Amino acid sequence: MALRTICVYPNPVLREETEEVTVFDGELKTLVADMWDTMYANDGIGLAAPQVGVSKKVIVIDYKDDKYVLVNPKVLSAEGSVVNEEGCLSFPGIYEKVESPERMTVEYADENGETVTRELEGFIACVFSHEIDHLNGRLLIDRVSPLKRQFMKKKIARRASEEK
Repeated sequence: MALRTICVYPNPVLREETEEVTVFDGELKTLVADMWDTMYANDGIGLAAPQVGVSKKVIVIDYKDDKYVLVNPKVLSAEGSVVNEEGCLSFPGIYEKVESPERMTVEYADENGETVTRELEGFIACVFSHEIDHLNGRLLIDRVSPLKRQFMKKKIARRASEEK
């Protein structure tokens, strides 16, 4: 297992179209193991493959000690909406209140290729929604008002200039 570098906004890989996984092999298991290590090292609760520079439909989530590996996830239904404060490993130090589905049903494969259908409600639906959005190039910054988006971009630019 290895730690991978987290891609930070505006890295273009975060906007790329991700590819379906068709082979459930050792390479996938290595990617998943690396994503677990990387997510835990960065105190995350979810991580999508594009965030480590891999344009594949793979996600890991550990929420309240329930661990999920999602490969090729599809949202079958989504209902209601709630507002939660969300952060993102690709937007370090930024937290914003955003709207998410209150309930959703998701179908995905686990890392062995077994199909799983899961009904979710509450904050875990928010976590799944956030990570699935990553696979479609949709980011936290896309889910806020234009004014908040400008504020986030300025904060990101200021932080980048301070790191130089």
